[in-house]
Amino acid sequence: MAIFLRESDVEKLATMQMALDAVEQAFRLQGEQKADNAPRRRCRVGKGMLHVMSASLPTLGLAGLKTYTTVSGTARFQVLLYNGEGVLLAVIEADKLGQVRTGAASGTATKYMARANSSRLGIYGTGWQARSQLEAICAVRPIKTIVAYSRDQENREKFCKEMTEALGIGVYPASSPEEAARDMDIVVTATASKEPVLKGEWLAKGAHVNAVGCNFLSRQEIDVEAVRKSVCVVVDSAEQSMLESGDLARAAEADAFYWEDARELGLVVIGEFPGREDDSEITLFESHGIALEDVALAGRVYQAATKAKIGEPLPF
Repeated sequence: MAIFLRESDVEKLATMQMALDAVEQAFRLQGEQKADNAPRRRCRVGKGMLHVMSASLPTLGLAGLKTYTTVSGTARFQVLLYNGEGVLLAVIEADKLGQVRTGAASGTATKYMARANSSRLGIYGTGWQARSQLEAICAVRPIKTIVAYSRDQENREKFCKEMTEALGIGVYPASSPEEAARDMDIVVTATASKEPVLKGEWLAKGAHVNAVGCNFLSRQEIDVEAVRKSVCVVVDSAEQSMLESGDLARAAEADAFYWEDARELGLVVIGEFPGREDDSEITLFESHGIALEDVALAGRVYQAATKAKIGEPLPF
């Protein structure tokens, strides 16, 4: 019998380490061509949008879809998880699940692409997604200092205080956008901006960038120069990036980037394509948020829920 897991259940069960393990495994299977991912599709509904995306991990006996609505500023997320025989295992409220898996995707990319001694992290955006970005990256690199920038000074300072307490690492508010990138080993953009918040001229040699918020062609978090300076450009899904990456689309239009040069993260994880060949290189991971990540983590959450006997039975 299938179970229903609420946000409160996911909060109890989904740890960052669980997410990092699940997402890295999913990308390894992607690289080995043992996973399928269908890009996000969007339909208009009233005053908003319906979003649907699906994936399967046959060797793990898992398949599923993530569906969510964004209507009048409110988002509602659900994952439907199936086993290899097509039997529904769980319906999972997936706001927290999505936050954690997005952080884990950046953590996985950072593990394979950032310099091993990276200790300084800058982040643009101080919202819901920014929190899991810091947690994941701090789990894979010896981060000692974090600098955060967002347009709202009050939110920025509150975020820094809360994350300093949560991580046990100093998180400091940036006084200008440039300060969050200058001399940083790792830079994250986690915004919904339509205009670039990060300029390539600010990036230090050897920096790694995780661009997280640009999953619409109308959005652009990093400028063309940031893409141009990136020796290695990696995406979570080549197909989905061409449908959604405003960052890469603008760079391609300016002849600063060629789509065929992008590599999927799975190929980096299995070692077929290097995420970095030199400590002086600037590297870029464009994260759009793919269903493969959701299904992989949902499977781990479901296993933990059944072991802990958490979840409400569904009548089918």
